[in-house]
Amino acid sequence: MPACFCQSNFSSGKMAGQCLIGSCLLAVLLFCGVRAANLPVLYLRAVVGEIFVHELERADFKDTFPPPSDNYEQPPDPPITFHANLLDHPDLPQWLRYIQRTPFQTGYLYGSATSKDIGKQTIEVTAYHQSFYVTVRQTMIITITPSQDGEMPYQADFLVKNWNVEEVLPIDIQELFHEAVDRMWEQEGLIVVNITSALDRGGRVPLPIENRKEGVYIKVGSRDPFTECLTMAKSPDNQYRCKLEQQPAINCYDSFSPQFMVDWCNLTLIELTDINPTEMVVYGDGVLEDNSGFNPPDDAPDRIFFDDFLLTFLLPFLLGLLLSLILAYIMCGRREGVQKRDMKTSDIQMVHHHTIHDNTEELRQMAATRGVPRPLSTLPMFNVRTGERINPMQSSRYDGAQVPLIIAQQ
Repeated sequence: MPACFCQSNFSSGKMAGQCLIGSCLLAVLLFCGVRAANLPVLYLRAVVGEIFVHELERADFKDTFPPPSDNYEQPPDPPITFHANLLDHPDLPQWLRYIQRTPFQTGYLYGSATSKDIGKQTIEVTAYHQSFYVTVRQTMIITITPSQDGEMPYQADFLVKNWNVEEVLPIDIQELFHEAVDRMWEQEGLIVVNITSALDRGGRVPLPIENRKEGVYIKVGSRDPFTECLTMAKSPDNQYRCKLEQQPAINCYDSFSPQFMVDWCNLTLIELTDINPTEMVVYGDGVLEDNSGFNPPDDAPDRIFFDDFLLTFLLPFLLGLLLSLILAYIMCGRREGVQKRDMKTSDIQMVHHHTIHDNTEELRQMAATRGVPRPLSTLPMFNVRTGERINPMQSSRYDGAQVPLIIAQQ
């Protein structure tokens, strides 16, 4: 381990300690970063139209990791992860994929090259030891060659529901599936064209219960036409059964079960002999080739946009003008009727007010000239000054109805 120094004239011991710690961390990172070993260059071969699989064995990298110190013991099963990319590029080529489920499992580089990928491609693989943070790099040169037999004209794409993609990449599992297809197709010369995870084709991640699998698409190619079993799975009757979420009625289940559960409703049959190359539309990746430019067409016809102008400008303008005229008529043309209605309502309110006022005055005059005794409920029963209690039933010396209320209480 390299020594850690910090030359500074700090007067505070706290600042000096922080400088010392920072220098030590930087030295450790630099020391660990430069101790990355390199494995010999690996030369591989891929054929157009056939599946390419390369296993990244953890045992090949485990013994090449440099330990950080002499006293450190290598764990028997260290966690190792991989990162693969095209040389001088951040990612892999379009036809190549990488998968590793956990740091304690084997990683895989797999894919199916096309005719556009013919040539040599250099892949750089970096293995990371997650216990003491050291790396090992390996360069792989993949030579992509065209197939001697050409592209298989008849291809069948199977969806296997009870397997994950990394589980069918080993060669022994591919041979097992190859035998199952061979028993159904009944011909020789079958090849596995491609293997794709169901997640890459729009599938969902399964729930983490009952050991459910993601599913994997396995495409198999042949030169012989499809058998009756395959064509029967795509018949209209079976397609109708698939819409009802029922299993198609075919007689070739036994060749796959119980190892492989094939979803026959998602079976895809591809006949390249029926495809017209002149009618195919190939969409590129949007990147121009080297030393090339965009050449727009010169014979583009002239287009008159007067109709579009009328539709987008004049039509909303006319609608707005019509609404403005209607609103102006309501606000201005109907004003006299509103005033008359308001005046009529005001007259009714004034008549009602005068009626209440006249009735109130009449009641006051009648109360002032009344000649009847006061009601018993209005007679005083208790004098607040003297505390004397007066029986309202006794006759008084004078009529209290003619005396003001304050004088009567005295």
